[in-house]
Amino acid sequence: MLNIAVLVSGGGTNLQAILDSIENGSITNARIAVVISNNPKAYALERARRHGVDAVCISPKDYANRAQFHEELLARLRAYRVDFIVLAGFLVVIPKAMTDAYPNRIINVHPSLIPAFCGTGYYGQRVHEGVLERGVKITGATVHFVDEGTDTGPILLQKAVAVHRGDTPESLQRRVMEEAEWILLPKAIDLIANGKVSIEGRQVWIEEEN
Repeated sequence: MLNIAVLVSGGGTNLQAILDSIENGSITNARIAVVISNNPKAYALERARRHGVDAVCISPKDYANRAQFHEELLARLRAYRVDFIVLAGFLVVIPKAMTDAYPNRIINVHPSLIPAFCGTGYYGQRVHEGVLERGVKITGATVHFVDEGTDTGPILLQKAVAVHRGDTPESLQRRVMEEAEWILLPKAIDLIANGKVSIEGRQVWIEEEN
């Protein structure tokens, strides 16, 4: 059984997709041990509590410096004996100490087809604003492993989403979540929890069903 921590900063719609998938059996061999947010007002914490999952706020504002914040974050993950970390809209830079402690055991969902519209400055609605400003026809979402860079880790899953005439950043964001993020993230967790993913350098391979 894969013991997961989900880290989130906002409303937690991706967290909800994970919770629902565990409860309906789409994700097997995995459980959420704890949900951690840097934001005490994050609705994701309430979502966790409603499903009987421990919800913890660890805010950098409560610590003298980032180093202390990072130490507490790692200490809490270890206290919950976390095997794997899922970043589901966590708007905090992951420290090297965490990627060192959990090599190839952290995944993130990003609302574009990496390597497009990713990296420093591209997060949340800013991604969709960039997509519309550039006039691309296809966007989507990516689940990737987390390394020391920003959106630079090996890619696990991607799904394309069409850009429609008249789209706003808000409408596009919603469609990318519904058609890609909420599908890809639970699928990625299930694949990992059932030992169907291997990494060779920057290539991620998925074991095919017989």
